[in-house]
Amino acid sequence: MAKRQNTHKNKRINKAWRKPRGKHSKQRRKLKSAPQMPEAGLRTNKEVRGKHPSGYEDVLVHRPEDLDGLNVETDAARISSKVGAKKREMIVEKAEELEIKVLNSGEQE
Repeated sequence: MAKRQNTHKNKRINKAWRKPRGKHSKQRRKLKSAPQMPEAGLRTNKEVRGKHPSGYEDVLVHRPEDLDGLNVETDAARISSKVGAKKREMIVEKAEELEIKVLNSGEQE
């Protein structure tokens, strides 16, 4: 992802992309030392765009009942960071029963 130039130098500059327009801008001149500028044709395929690197669709889960509507082949659960240890354990157990992949279960594969 291309970032706005000089965001690493100044905290108040937003990281959202803005085209560099400066006369002496190294990024606008596409020098090797500067971050790359985004160009047309560098987008990912439509089939995998927005998906988790594992190929599953990422679905946020807050409670065990949220797992009921998930598709086993295409969806994978991601447990919310606000869920405590007891409920997290319940979610992981129910996901194992339903054979749903949990992306952040805490277990090493």
